[in-house]
Amino acid sequence: MASARLRIGIDLGGTKIAGIVLDPEGATRAQIRVPTPRGDYSGTLAAIADLVAALEREAGTDGASVGVGMPGAISRASGLIKNANSTWLNGRPFAQDLAARLGRPVRVENDANCLAVSEAVDGAGAGQSLVWAVILGTGVGSGIALNGRALTGRNAIAGEWGHNPLPWPRDDERPGPACYCGRHGCIETWLSGPGLAADYARASGKSLTGERIVAAAESGEAAAQAAMARHLDRLGRGIAHVVNILDPDVIVLGGGLSRVESLVAALPERIAPHVFSDSFDTPVRASRHGDASGVRGAAWLWGAGA
Repeated sequence: MASARLRIGIDLGGTKIAGIVLDPEGATRAQIRVPTPRGDYSGTLAAIADLVAALEREAGTDGASVGVGMPGAISRASGLIKNANSTWLNGRPFAQDLAARLGRPVRVENDANCLAVSEAVDGAGAGQSLVWAVILGTGVGSGIALNGRALTGRNAIAGEWGHNPLPWPRDDERPGPACYCGRHGCIETWLSGPGLAADYARASGKSLTGERIVAAAESGEAAAQAAMARHLDRLGRGIAHVVNILDPDVIVLGGGLSRVESLVAALPERIAPHVFSDSFDTPVRASRHGDASGVRGAAWLWGAGA
């Protein structure tokens, strides 16, 4: 198989770097994970370059296209990384430096956009024109794919859903929890896993992780069930606000909370009352590729014919 037809995806996380090689049909030819050299910019570039070389050896190819998904984005103004929680990347010409290290062009996108691309190409949003992918995990974000390609936006912030205020807040939700961005009441402070845990603690006086709250609710604990009901209501409001602006063809959920089947199943009826329409039939689905969506989407940044 010609190397130009193979695509390498890199998912650059805070603790690990995942790599994959996909063939034109989306089948995996190789996959490897390595630790992230935290706090070390040069070490991160070297680790990715070594990972690409190892992936190509395993796949029996060279010169494959390389796409990278990462937290943050490339500033339109400066060409440097901004908004990355892997802070040693911020203010650096990451895409240029990595391209020089690899000796080939590199496409870099926000990791939530990579989730959207992955699910649009051959996942839960396959065949749909406008896919909105929501991440519900340690943080809250989202990505948008239009006709299988990431919609980045003029300021490279398209899909930054988590740092908007919770819509239609009740009196007891004002001003909302403090957020690291400097504001109060951001969607992320309510709808992330830590946000769910903090809400449960405020109401019950007990400390549980988001995962344990889900389990406790399923076993019948009243405080956990109440926390999940509040969470579902807030999630419905938050998603409806974007539906009223974007009106996507499908909503795909990723992250740890997307694996809660009861939450996914109940969500459409919580969204519908807040949608400015006489009907709401937008599918809400868990991601098909799960934790692999980010790295697969990075590979698909080089679309058909690239």
